Amino acid sequence: MSDFEAKELFKIIGKNIKYYRKLYNIKKGKLTQAELAEKINVSTALIGNLESKHIEQGISVYTLWKISQILEVPIEKFFDDSDFLTRKLDN
Repeated sequence: MSDFEAKELFKIIGKNIKYYRKLYNIKKGKLTQAELAEKINVSTALIGNLESKHIEQGISVYTLWKISQILEVPIEKFFDDSDFLTRKLDN
């Protein structure tokens, strides 16, 4: 995997984490970056970096799995680059 491919993959994963966290907010109630971070025992900065369009942030499979458990989303959804994910969700 080239550096370009890795960067694109991290962007896709981060975009999906943000999307599914906001979808969780709509369906189940507010879950901030800080609350998600606390539940999976990582820093708030990690979640913020993952969700940012401007910061490249890698993530371990284990951490991604923990996020998937909290957000109740199958882990493979975080790798999906479908157009439906470009919709904006309001808080």
